[in-house]
Amino acid sequence: MSNIIQKIEGNTAILTMSNPPANTWTAESLQELKAVVESLNANREIYALVITGEGEKFFSAGADLKLFADGDKGNASSMAKHFGEAFETLSAFRGVSIAAINGYSMGGGLEVALACDIRVAEEQAVMALPEATVGLLPCAGGTQNLTALVGEGWTKRMILCGERLDAAKAEKIGLVEEVVAKGEALNKAIELAKNVAKQSPSSVAVCKQLIQAGRIMPRTQALPLERELFVGLFDTEDQKEGVNAFLEKRKAEWRNK
Repeated sequence: MSNIIQKIEGNTAILTMSNPPANTWTAESLQELKAVVESLNANREIYALVITGEGEKFFSAGADLKLFADGDKGNASSMAKHFGEAFETLSAFRGVSIAAINGYSMGGGLEVALACDIRVAEEQAVMALPEATVGLLPCAGGTQNLTALVGEGWTKRMILCGERLDAAKAEKIGLVEEVVAKGEALNKAIELAKNVAKQSPSSVAVCKQLIQAGRIMPRTQALPLERELFVGLFDTEDQKEGVNAFLEKRKAEWRNK
């Protein structure tokens, strides 16, 4: 039985985490997420993906702690590997990924949102990385991705002090880009995804590459790379189509090539 429900609307893939009651992650669902994102990468008609949680209460509560109750290090290593592979594959998705946070987003449930490019949260959503409360740590990119978004101070408050954030505070510190009314996160995320389809998918892919490279690459390397990738776009059909469509005052027909 699938734990990731997939639906295609135009150039957008909508992924729904489905493991009631809290949409927790399992080894199987993490492997499924990785496989789904890889398949979307291979589909040239997909420009964006939206991920949300099934039901009204939970986006995702992360891993089921029963998995770690026996202290088995082999199991812990296997789960950490699955988490890392799934969320790093999501982060590297060539298009734009948008998290529609429709409820509690805890631990690995927040980390999957942090692996996305954009986050939209409903007003009742609660976000936390409470792993240290139970003797663990966020092992699916949480320490790194959260720091990149909100800085060390708030990352330390959330991880070291176990602080939970409501949607308004999350927006204020830059953890989410927008807060919407209850029940509206998915609609807003799909609206943003439709805007992505207006951009050249070839351009979006390299722009995303450059933005994320800025987290680890010195500016002295990133700036020359920016110019190099700009020139490289002239090898694409989308570059020619985009410029000529503008000059001819018509809508561009992207080929993602």
